[in-house]
Amino acid sequence: MGFFSFFSKEKKETLDKGLSKTKESVFGKIARAVAGKSKVDDEVLDNLEEVLITSDVGVETTLKIIKRIEARAAKDKYVNTQELNNILREEIAALLTENNTVDADDFSVPAGKKPYVIMVVGVNGVGKTTTIGKLAYQFKKAGKSVYLGAADTFRAAAVEQLMIWGERVGVPVIKQKMGADPASVAFDTLSSAAANNADVVIIDTAGRLHNKVGLMNELTKIKNVMRKVVPDAPHEVLLVLDGSTGQNAFEQAKQFTLATEVNAMAITKLDGTAKGGVVIGISDQFKIPVKYIGLGEGIEDLQIFRRREFVDSLFGTTEK
Repeated sequence: MGFFSFFSKEKKETLDKGLSKTKESVFGKIARAVAGKSKVDDEVLDNLEEVLITSDVGVETTLKIIKRIEARAAKDKYVNTQELNNILREEIAALLTENNTVDADDFSVPAGKKPYVIMVVGVNGVGKTTTIGKLAYQFKKAGKSVYLGAADTFRAAAVEQLMIWGERVGVPVIKQKMGADPASVAFDTLSSAAANNADVVIIDTAGRLHNKVGLMNELTKIKNVMRKVVPDAPHEVLLVLDGSTGQNAFEQAKQFTLATEVNAMAITKLDGTAKGGVVIGISDQFKIPVKYIGLGEGIEDLQIFRRREFVDSLFGTTEK
């Protein structure tokens, strides 16, 4: 029991530290927005709207939050500015729970899916390969056997980076020569994993968005070929987004969700940015669960996204 509480405390500290820049930025702006005001009026709401939009929460999600606060202020008749942080925290937490998804408890995979196949998509530079390496580490740490597939065959650096992660974590990486058919690499990876009774397969894919039709065709081909080995693969299409790019991450999410059936997201590099509000907007707008968040360079710094803990860290509250 002591170990798990210590472990949770460590993770909470990492989360607090990772979101500290966002927290300082957002709450500094909110403090200025309500300066000299005793109650939440139209001017405060207008200022708050500007704060949320400039914190990369996104226009649509911001308007939803403002409407909720307006409704609370109307119902309670008088809401002072000191209460605003609590109301904001409650409404953001409520918004994040409306996707009808349940936060995972740990790095686990559903029973009866073996191997559990994750196809990872995202543009170059978002931390895709690093996220795959950290995921492989966490699954292996949880006692799962893992295979990695280097299906981003258009960049030598991507294959090399995945090989380095494979060696570091101690999991096999299946690759072919540069320029090989990505679907062929995926087929080989799943065949090897199935033959060796592996638990998890993670397939890296090329991070190109310049031609949406080409991307769609390529990802569809990879899926179809994988299904020759594992009929219902991939079980998870994980989109990796760089949280530090703010609104650009929204655009990437839009393009990839149009190109393929994304059913999970990982948002990386939150520790180096004040744009953590993007997690709220993306979760709300796309109705696709944010499953993982990246909070640093360390191998342990990929965390499962737990909505309540995220909001608590963002608003500086701690559970009693």
